[in-house]
Amino acid sequence: MFAVIKTGGKQYKVAADNQITVMSLPGEAGERIVFGEVLALFDGATHQVGAPRVTGASVVGEIVEQTRGPKVIAFKKRRRKNSKRKRGHRQDLTIVRVTEILTGAAAEAAHGGEPN
Repeated sequence: MFAVIKTGGKQYKVAADNQITVMSLPGEAGERIVFGEVLALFDGATHQVGAPRVTGASVVGEIVEQTRGPKVIAFKKRRRKNSKRKRGHRQDLTIVRVTEILTGAAAEAAHGGEPN
């Protein structure tokens, strides 16, 4: 079984025991996190595609680590003008291990009764 979730403005295809790297999420290593925006569910021969979300479905994960991405250098040089600019950037990232994909009443219990 696998699902397509949306977090941080991006979509990820996840299955149980997968590790994904997403944009920074609040929380410490070891904390549990619930993704309520499930866009599609695929289970062997059956599949559900949400419009826009699959109702009653969620993905539960555990934060493995808060980390940072590789350094990206933006260097601009204007030739013959004695002008240059160098700027670096490192994106904050969160590594999440997906523990389970929930549907139905189990997903409602994971949300604590909150809507998706």
